[in-house]
Amino acid sequence: MIANNSHINILLVEDEDFDVKRIKNTISYYDTRIKVLDTVSNGLAAMELVSNNSDKYDVVILDYQISGGLKGEELIIKIKECDPFIQIIVITKMTINITDYNFANNLLKSGAFWYGTKYPGNIEDYIYQPTDFILSIFNAYEKKKLEKHNIKSDKKLKQNIYNLLEMKKIIGESRPIVQLKDSIERYAKTDVNILVTGPSGTGKELVAWNIHLKSKRKYENFVPINCGSIPAELIESELFGYEKGAFTGANSNKQGLFEIAHNGTLFLDEVAELPLSAQVKLLRVIQEGEIEKIGRRQKLSVNVRIIAATNKNLTSEVNNGRFREDLYYRLNVVPIDIVPLRQRGDDITLLFDYFLQYFSQDLDVEIPKVEEKAKEILLNYKWPGNVRELRNVVQRLILNCHGTINAKDISDPMILRDHGIVKEETDFNDLYQGQVLQLKEMEKIFRKKYFQYVRSISSSDSSAAEKLGLAPSNYYRMCKELGIK
Repeated sequence: MIANNSHINILLVEDEDFDVKRIKNTISYYDTRIKVLDTVSNGLAAMELVSNNSDKYDVVILDYQISGGLKGEELIIKIKECDPFIQIIVITKMTINITDYNFANNLLKSGAFWYGTKYPGNIEDYIYQPTDFILSIFNAYEKKKLEKHNIKSDKKLKQNIYNLLEMKKIIGESRPIVQLKDSIERYAKTDVNILVTGPSGTGKELVAWNIHLKSKRKYENFVPINCGSIPAELIESELFGYEKGAFTGANSNKQGLFEIAHNGTLFLDEVAELPLSAQVKLLRVIQEGEIEKIGRRQKLSVNVRIIAATNKNLTSEVNNGRFREDLYYRLNVVPIDIVPLRQRGDDITLLFDYFLQYFSQDLDVEIPKVEEKAKEILLNYKWPGNVRELRNVVQRLILNCHGTINAKDISDPMILRDHGIVKEETDFNDLYQGQVLQLKEMEKIFRKKYFQYVRSISSSDSSAAEKLGLAPSNYYRMCKELGIK
């Protein structure tokens, strides 16, 4: 229903005064709600008004056989190109069989909303089919409002997605992160299940969010669940839900996370913690696309993309009988491995600066300056807690330091674990594989591994050479000697 203070604004395109009068007479009964703002006698004049008066007219009432070169379907198309929201009602004095579908289809394909004939009827006073004519004007106006509302809603949704992507963006320029971003872009275009692996705190949920927000499911729900945080006896009801009366205490229906994630993405964090009974049901859902709710006889179809994550070695879990092999292969269609922060080189300072700016703005304090010695400590620290630990360290520094962050601030045990006594994470056995090697052979193995590591955290060979303190030509020669190039 249209509000009393709202008018439907009409542009009338008609070249015969007699028909102008009949149309206005028909509309006159609704003159408090329908206004003919302008009347023109040819298509060019109509186009000029529509072009120069954006959103002035809601509905164009158009004589199909208007005089001049621009008329009919051609005029309809040009008006819609100029203003896609404007609605067009065509009237004609042609003798048309009401089952002439070709004529109707051509009008509708061009962009017309409705059409009717002028005659026969009370020729002196009203247009033919006056009730249908008036209803078509009201319906056309409602259609315009709906189309504008949908466009506005779509823009808002797209803006929300953009804002979420900004909030969830992955910070880093190292080679592993560039490769990770490329993988996200590539896999987001598909619907395959993905297994994200990496140590705790590396940002596995962040990766899952980015895949979801870049996929065709971005307007649907992203539903995360930490499989290790829910007791084993409750995990199935959380995933699949239950019906009212299914058991004592089930006083109402409960939607499972699969239902909530329907047409969207379900993120199973710490998937290795799922009990075997839940693993069986999860496998069945993946295979059949249906869930069995507790207390419900019929299965319920669901369309969910699954992204799973774990910091454990799932292959070892399978070998030890703690994780089903068939489920492992169903989840691990596409693997994504996130490297620990210590292997990301200068990303450490990029992330530090990002969090420093973010939390300073959040707390409404001036961004502290960071001394070079402090940055050196950050780069040499092993970051066992990865990005999550770095984020927490920045928060503590902002709360405890004012103006400048120096090496003493960073080294404070209340801020950072003593960087001098953090356990070295490199496994020496990995280098010599349990054998006693001659020093030259050991040096070659170490050099090769170190060259590969430095290259992995560098954007190019030149950057890697610079970090190693080598000329590019010497770097390339040594890589060839080590069998890397």
